[in-house]
Amino acid sequence: MFAGMNSGVAPSLAPQHMALIPSERLAEIQKEYFTEWAHLAANPQAIELKDRRFAGNAWQASWSKFIAASYLLNSKHLLALAKAVDTDEKTKVKILFTTEQMVDALSPSNFIATNPEVLENIISSQGQSIQNGIVNLLGDLKKGKVSQTDESAFELGKNIAMTEGQVVFRNALFELIQYKPLTETVFERPYLMVPPCINKYYILDLQPDNSVVRYMVEQGHTVFLVSWKNPDESMAQVTWDDYVGEGVIKAIEVAKEIGVTGQINVLGFCVGGTLVSTALAVLAARKKDWVASLTLLTTLLDFSDSGILDVFIDDSMVKLREESIGGQAGKFGMMSGLELGNTFSFLRPNDLVWNYVVENYLKGKSPPPFDLLYWNGDSTNLPGAMYCWYLRHTYLQNELIKPGKLTVCGEKIHLEKITVPAYIYASHDDHIVPWKSAYESTRILKGKNRFVLGASGHIAGVINPPAKNKRHYFENNALPKTADAWLSAAKDIKGSWWPNYAAWLKPFGGKKVKASKLFGNKKYKALEAAPGMYVKEKITTAV
Repeated sequence: MFAGMNSGVAPSLAPQHMALIPSERLAEIQKEYFTEWAHLAANPQAIELKDRRFAGNAWQASWSKFIAASYLLNSKHLLALAKAVDTDEKTKVKILFTTEQMVDALSPSNFIATNPEVLENIISSQGQSIQNGIVNLLGDLKKGKVSQTDESAFELGKNIAMTEGQVVFRNALFELIQYKPLTETVFERPYLMVPPCINKYYILDLQPDNSVVRYMVEQGHTVFLVSWKNPDESMAQVTWDDYVGEGVIKAIEVAKEIGVTGQINVLGFCVGGTLVSTALAVLAARKKDWVASLTLLTTLLDFSDSGILDVFIDDSMVKLREESIGGQAGKFGMMSGLELGNTFSFLRPNDLVWNYVVENYLKGKSPPPFDLLYWNGDSTNLPGAMYCWYLRHTYLQNELIKPGKLTVCGEKIHLEKITVPAYIYASHDDHIVPWKSAYESTRILKGKNRFVLGASGHIAGVINPPAKNKRHYFENNALPKTADAWLSAAKDIKGSWWPNYAAWLKPFGGKKVKASKLFGNKKYKALEAAPGMYVKEKITTAV
C-alpha cells in the first residue's frame, strides 16, 4: 500500500467500500486522478508543496518533491473515494476516519528511507541522531505514550498550577481549592469552577499569563475550584451519581457555606459542564436555588452529533466496556487514562502523534517544554462504573435531554428546569465538542442564555488570555433556532472572549465586600496549600 501511495498507482478502498460508490461519482474521481497524475508526471517541479510536513528545503530536491507530491495526490483522491461512499452517515464517518488514519500514517515523512531531512540528520550527526531516537523511543515505550514535551521542565505548584490558594475541603472524590483574593474588595457570591474529571484541573491554571483562575481572581471573584482525584482500582465502582452528588453538589454546598451566601456562580468545562448541568437539574428537582448563574465551556448536553468521537462509540463497544470494567459481568475496572489520552491524540494524528514520531525518533530530538502539552500528557483514569454509564446514557442513547428519562441522585432529570442565566461558550474548530452541538444547549436550558463562539479548538480556544491579543470570537445576543443562522448574523471581534465573559458575569456576583484574608471557615479549615494532593497523583502504565 505504501508503494501505491508514492508510485502513482490509483488509490483504492477495500472492494466492499468501492462497491458502495455511485458509478458516476467513481468515474469522476478516477478521471480527476489520472488528469492530475499526468500533470504531475509531466512537470513534477511545478508542483507546490503546501503541506507543512514537506516545508523544509530538503523536500525541494527533485526525487523527494516527487515522492511528497505523489503522496499528496494519492491522499487527496483516496479521501475523495471515502467521502463518496453511499451509506448511512455513521458508517461514512467511520470509513473516512479510518482512511484518514491510514493516509496520515503512510506519509513519506514518517519513514527514514523517504524523509530527506532525516537522512541529512543521520549523515551530519554521523548516526548520533538515530541513536538518540532509539533512546527516546525506548523511554516512551516505558511510559506508554509518545512524549510531546519536556516533562522535567515543569513542577506543579512551582512553575505551573501556581495561583496561591488553600485546599479547604477534601473527600474521596475531590479537593476543593479556595484561591487568595488579589483585589481589596470581592463580589459577595463565590465563583466555583468544575473542570472535566477526564483531565487534571490545571488546564485552568497553567501559568500566570494564561491562567483562567488568576484572571477571574483579578476580576474580583472569590474563586473555588474542584480538583478531582485521579482514580485507582479501589474506586472502580464509583458512579456518575457519585460525581454529581458527592462531587459537584457537595462542592457547591461547601463554597456556599464558606461564602456565607445563599447562591454562588458555577462554571463547568467539557465533561465538567455536563456534570454541573446534571447537578443543577438535581437541585431544581429538590427546589434548592443555590446557583445564580451557569457557565458552560465546550460542553455537550445534546449528544445527537458528538463529532469524531462518534466513530468509537456504538452498542457493541459500550457492551464490551460494560462487561469488562462496568460491572455487568460482575467485574469492575478502570478506564485507563493512558488509553484515553492516546485515543484523543489520534483524533489529530499529524499534530499530536506523527509530528513527534518524526522529531523524537527519526531525528533524535527532544521536545521543548510547553505547558499545555505537559498538561495534555498528565492523564487521569476514570472509574469503570461511571465511564460506562456516561457512554451509554449520553453518547449512545442521548438520554440526558429526554425529560424524566434518567434518575440521578434519586431525582428525575429535567434539564429544562434549569432556568438560571447561562453563558455558553464553544470553540469553532473543536473536534471533541462540535460547536453546533454546543449551541443546542441554548434551546435546552430555559434561562436567559448567551452564546459565544471562539476561534481555534477545544483547549486553545478556551485558553486565550486578553494580554496576548490572539485569535477572535463571534458574538450575537440573539439566539435563532439554528447555529448557522446565529453565526451568519454574529459580529466577529478580535482578541480574547474573556473580557466579554467577565462583563456578563459581573451582575451575578452581587455587591462588593471587603476581601477576606482567611481561607475556609470554622467548619471547613485550610488543609494544605494549592495545588493540593490529588492533582499530583500520577497513573502508571498498568491499570
